[in-house]
Amino acid sequence: MIRKIVFNSLVCCSFSMLAQDHIKTADILIYYTPNTEFVFPTSKIVNSQTTETIRKNFLSVNLSQRFENTYNSNVTNPLSNAAHNFFGLGNISDVRFGIDYGLTNYLTLGIGRSKFKEMFDGTIKWRMLTQTKASRPVSICFYGNIGYSTMSTEKLYAGVVPIKKNELHRFQYCSQLLIARKVNEKISLQIMPTYVYRNFIKLDMNTKNYREEKNGLFSMGVATRLKLTKKIVFVLDYFYNFSSFQNKNPLGYYNAFGIGLELLIRKRMFNFNFTNSDAVLESSFMPYTRSTWARGQVKLGFNISKWFIL
Repeated sequence: MIRKIVFNSLVCCSFSMLAQDHIKTADILIYYTPNTEFVFPTSKIVNSQTTETIRKNFLSVNLSQRFENTYNSNVTNPLSNAAHNFFGLGNISDVRFGIDYGLTNYLTLGIGRSKFKEMFDGTIKWRMLTQTKASRPVSICFYGNIGYSTMSTEKLYAGVVPIKKNELHRFQYCSQLLIARKVNEKISLQIMPTYVYRNFIKLDMNTKNYREEKNGLFSMGVATRLKLTKKIVFVLDYFYNFSSFQNKNPLGYYNAFGIGLELLIRKRMFNFNFTNSDAVLESSFMPYTRSTWARGQVKLGFNISKWFIL
């Protein structure tokens, strides 16, 4: 009799746990926007953010990683070099671990740490307007981040003479206005006017036009999402930097371009992508992308998120 009671209790408990898990899984569908249009079902595309914010009292743990170049035609014996480095999988260009929290349904705060420039960062995302079927044709969101580099002084000021140390030199910032529209059930579009500012830069000159690098950088991003099947989604984003210093610079500066596939499996969102960006954080990859698709300098990467209800 006792065995039956214990067995029945365990079965009921198991079904209860499964039911709760099912509810939480279903909650993911209203995770970002509980009462309006889903322009994007995730908070990140490839390199760029989306207009979506995290639902109130939800916690999102995020991991974004970029391996090294799969191929590089700039080196001697590029194919042999690529095979030796296991097509980029043997090394990591950048990895960022972050945590985002939904303070309200429209305000998300986050913190993170990146390998690139050994950067700690804080982020804020405020969705000020949400697309509806009736009266609002677009969603509009402000996104900002501030980064603090923990690089050693020797690395930070490498090549700079004389060195004038200042703790504020370690900070960099990014501000974006994200404007997105869900065209139909398969297509979503987004534009992203962006401004990046770095407190400290090493003065370089473009030897073709004699323009010097500046602390501030304006960039315009575009992104799209195309639903191919019920389980496969194609994503793309591109940033064009308005910089006369970077334009055709012999030192090699390029615009960030990424393509990828999204897959939602229970409470985890998987995004596998290819991009030429060397970093993950917005204030890092826009001014510091030194790889180009034209030479095969493309990196395999992924963005993974897991949700928790607090």
